[in-house]
Amino acid sequence: MNETRNNGIDWGSLLLGILFVLTALLSFQDPAGNLIAIVMVFAVFAIFKGIFELIGRNRLKQLTGYRAYAPIVLGVIDMIIGIYFLFNLGVGVSVLPYIFAIWFIVDSVFGLFTLELARAFNTGYYWFTLIVDILGIILGFILLFNPLSSALTLSFLVGFYFMMFGITHIVYAFRS
Repeated sequence: MNETRNNGIDWGSLLLGILFVLTALLSFQDPAGNLIAIVMVFAVFAIFKGIFELIGRNRLKQLTGYRAYAPIVLGVIDMIIGIYFLFNLGVGVSVLPYIFAIWFIVDSVFGLFTLELARAFNTGYYWFTLIVDILGIILGFILLFNPLSSALTLSFLVGFYFMMFGITHIVYAFRS
């Protein structure tokens, strides 16, 4: 019975969710001093998220037969951005508000397109995903249209989004 329970946990989602929650907690601690750290963490997470998108797309195709191309595009873009920022930290700090804004908006919009799959798993998960995606779009537009003030509060906004994204992945890991 324990073996069946272990097979029901999506370990990739759980690990990614825990990493995002830990990153969120770190960004809340020292908002002024951690912009470079956020760029570095963002770069690494973008690479891992890209890999996860590609793996998740293949798993989705195996489980449902649904051929989603958006995760492939998102996965490759996430990995390219991550690698670029990892080797260009100064550029990353200066464009971070814009990159996060675009990332939040695009990721959340793609999340809205996959809501029917969330509904197939669980109605509660559907509503939770819908709320998280709408909040991600709102945060994205706040960052996009007010980059100067958003740079000052970026740690909190990013921490909030990472917390939501992490909780979403943790909930997804334990879905029935």
